[in-house]
Amino acid sequence: MPSMLYLLPTQLGDVAWPRVLPAGSQEIACRLQHFIVENAKTARAALKWLNHPTPLREIAIEQLSEQLSPPDIDRLLSPLQAGHDIGLMSEAGCPGVADPGALIVRRAHELGYGVKPLVGPSSLLLALMASGLDGQRFAFHGYLPTREPERSKRIVELEKESRHKRQTQLFIETPYRNAVLLDALLSACQPETLLCLASDLTLPDEAVATRSIGAWRKMPRPELNRRPTVFLFLSAG
Repeated sequence: MPSMLYLLPTQLGDVAWPRVLPAGSQEIACRLQHFIVENAKTARAALKWLNHPTPLREIAIEQLSEQLSPPDIDRLLSPLQAGHDIGLMSEAGCPGVADPGALIVRRAHELGYGVKPLVGPSSLLLALMASGLDGQRFAFHGYLPTREPERSKRIVELEKESRHKRQTQLFIETPYRNAVLLDALLSACQPETLLCLASDLTLPDEAVATRSIGAWRKMPRPELNRRPTVFLFLSAG
């Protein structure tokens, strides 16, 4: 059997592992001795939460750099060549989905190694499931521009695309800028457009609500400051 690259989801916040990670994923993670991670400190905390049987100082943990050259990627994957399996972990959620790791996975495929995605939380899919918006046609756009008028212009473009394609649009923001983004959405979108705010998913303070833009404008603004939030909208025009 060729060596395997396991894609290991992690919790989305300070929550017990058994609530968000199946026993099978935990079992695989606890037998791995080599990890490629987005953040080494977060990864060590996650492995501690998992009750990994090996002392953390004896586990090989390699942190991804922001700029990965082909030699860097091959070096990170070198344990596969030596016959060891590797776990790829993001800081929160699923590696390679709104998180780093895709280049590592692509290179593993090119080299002929197995790639195994493990079950765990994805904030984007959880938000889409809970939104009531179109789950057949959707697109994730990452972060919108942080400055005006570029941000509002992009919102209008995405709303037109949503109307034309009947497509749910998903995006995220740095948590301390959530309120500014919400203000921009309520200002730029049409009243009938449906907007979902999905905050603190899987955590004790989880909140998911879908309303029309017109309805959101009439309500007190929800408290989104420093709360990880997925924004979703669907044009109803």
